Amino acid sequence: MSVQSDKWIIQMARDNDMISPFEDKQVRGDKISFGVSSYGYDARVSDEFKIFTNVNSEIVDPKNFKSSNFITKNSSECIIPPNSFVLARTVEYFKIPKNVLVICLGKSTYARCGIIVNVTPLEPGWEGHVTLEFSNTTPLPAKIYANEGVAQFVFIKGNEDPLVSYADRNGKYQGQKGVTLLKI
Repeated sequence: MSVQSDKWIIQMARDNDMISPFEDKQVRGDKISFGVSSYGYDARVSDEFKIFTNVNSEIVDPKNFKSSNFITKNSSECIIPPNSFVLARTVEYFKIPKNVLVICLGKSTYARCGIIVNVTPLEPGWEGHVTLEFSNTTPLPAKIYANEGVAQFVFIKGNEDPLVSYADRNGKYQGQKGVTLLKI
């Protein structure tokens, strides 16, 4: 296994439509950076947010999860309540090759503000918009910006294909579009 460089990411994205839309260089300006980085790709968050709420006093149960635990908002920014979390999705649609594993890590810009992006794998053969989980670990409201960089994806190429890929086993999150809540 080896972590893949920017050259490999650019080639795979072009040849296999691995990331769409795709930025072949780091975009900065007055935005939090996104696009190809040295050994990864910095993805953007879309303007679709699901903000966790306890207004209904529900229990968070992964086997009996209720969508009423969230308020949906489409906006250029999202305020995460103190000690709470938000679900969102990437702008980019990913198609992961069968011999590649991708790890999603939060960007340090947000981590330095107490906003943590959950570490998430993108399995070999998976495709879709990535549902992102943001936790505000501070006692203050925190802001994230739509269409700006939020997470870095690191690509790890295997020496051979797995016996069964995510697509082969028809994984429950295959081809997801939009913010996707948990499935059992």
